[in-house]
Amino acid sequence: MANAEIVAIGSELLLGQIVDTNSAWMAQRLTALGVNLYFKSVVGDNPGRMKEVIARAVERADIVITSGGIGPTQDDLTREIVAEVTGRKLVQDAGMLEQVEEHFRRRGRPMTPNNLRQSYMPEGAIPVKNPNGTAPSFVVEGPRAAIFSLPGVPVEMKWLFENEVEPYLRNKFNLAEVIHYRVLKIVGVGESAVDDKVGHLIAHSSNPTVGVLALPGQVDVRIAAKAANRAEAMKMIAPVEAEVRGLLGTAIFAADEDTMEHVTGKLLRQKNQTVAVCEDLTCGQLAERMQTASMENFSAGFICNNEAALGALLKNSHDPIKIDEVLKDPVALTDAMARAARQQSGSDLGLALHAIADPNSKIQNLAAGQTYVSLTDGKTFFRRESTSAGRGAYDRSRMTLNAIDLLRTALLEGMS
Repeated sequence: MANAEIVAIGSELLLGQIVDTNSAWMAQRLTALGVNLYFKSVVGDNPGRMKEVIARAVERADIVITSGGIGPTQDDLTREIVAEVTGRKLVQDAGMLEQVEEHFRRRGRPMTPNNLRQSYMPEGAIPVKNPNGTAPSFVVEGPRAAIFSLPGVPVEMKWLFENEVEPYLRNKFNLAEVIHYRVLKIVGVGESAVDDKVGHLIAHSSNPTVGVLALPGQVDVRIAAKAANRAEAMKMIAPVEAEVRGLLGTAIFAADEDTMEHVTGKLLRQKNQTVAVCEDLTCGQLAERMQTASMENFSAGFICNNEAALGALLKNSHDPIKIDEVLKDPVALTDAMARAARQQSGSDLGLALHAIADPNSKIQNLAAGQTYVSLTDGKTFFRRESTSAGRGAYDRSRMTLNAIDLLRTALLEGMS
């Protein structure tokens, strides 16, 4: 099986100005092709460091895919470095020059002289037309490895990968196997607890392999199989998936591309139920995710960031004399928020998320605090509590996921 290495090029990636999504996308495509990816590197626009990284990649991989650095500016150095690493001269290619000139003619814009840089490539390289941009790509085939240089612009890179890199890899390396995987998504069970359940599969699996990935409020179990085709891979995955499902049960809320929102939205549509939400610390994230779940089943969202706002919301759905008492009891308050959201919107269900964060905590993940979630249909309440509440992105994501999961669980168990 072929081994590949990705080299993402650009100082902006190291400075954090741009997130390297290209490498993650290519990694997924290489996996589907059955190509091993053991290393990914990010290097700035520095010729010495670029040479070091690309030379090392050529030594240990069958194919090296570079992304970025083939544009017209002075810091686009990939052509020169690939030529140097492979011991070739940099030469102008008439076909590549025509591609660049045609691009400007088609757009009705004058071509500045610096764009001539894009018509050069290492001597003997295979030119690859880029119909979506000015920077043609190229392949350098060496005795040890082939280097495929792609643009850094995602839309250009993805088109070239799908239409040029994949066919090239299939033909060059006679790729007869694929790697396919199934991702089972778990909520309410921590990473260590999941590992305790399925750790024996991780330790003793070879094909399929089993791995665990922790996300905010969620743990993924990935089952990957290498086979002649996707159908054969799924046959190999099926018994392992059945064992994992038997061990983790209803904690598995979705698989593959499905999300908590998609699963819960489907249940709302099946039961023809509407829901409204009321939240404080999460500042609208719960409402946003519920609208994503099912716009037609999401009635309204209320955000109340202080007691005055909560009191105003509750006075129409609660005994005004008791509001002060309710505000002092977080469980009663969360119930009242759920009831008010339901009544004010005329929804079938009301879902509330009330969080009390430690005001002195600066932690962005699993910050100290208390979170209360309540769901009502006007007759009964479903409730949850957790000993964490924070303003950070991870905590807000975790809190809203937990709230939506309460709704999912209640719908599965027959609320309304």
